[in-house]
Amino acid sequence: MEMKIAYSTMIVEDMKETVRFLTDIMGFEVDSTYAPHIGTNITLMKGRGETMLEIIEDKSFPVGLYSIGMKVEKLDEMVEIMRAEGVEIMTEITPTLVGRMAMIKDPNGIRYALIEPK
Repeated sequence: MEMKIAYSTMIVEDMKETVRFLTDIMGFEVDSTYAPHIGTNITLMKGRGETMLEIIEDKSFPVGLYSIGMKVEKLDEMVEIMRAEGVEIMTEITPTLVGRMAMIKDPNGIRYALIEPK
């Protein structure tokens, strides 16, 4: 089953400061912004390729790299493959702003968001 890197998600302390850095110094552009609930702000940043940076400002998470987002075609099948391989399923399939996702953790503790777009 094919997977494609879609996002790298980072938790930040100051959204404005991070967006300014990424646009003014790193050359990224703001793709879209969301405020799914009080206390959470999300900005998607795009560069030259297809992979985007997802910046989240939310005080309930520690600052740093949070996860790598992978687009998948058949999320239900992918989660069952991961489960059969003994991979830790951190978050079962849940709806998101862009489709559905599940969060897994690899043997080294790295989080991957498996995303099935709408």
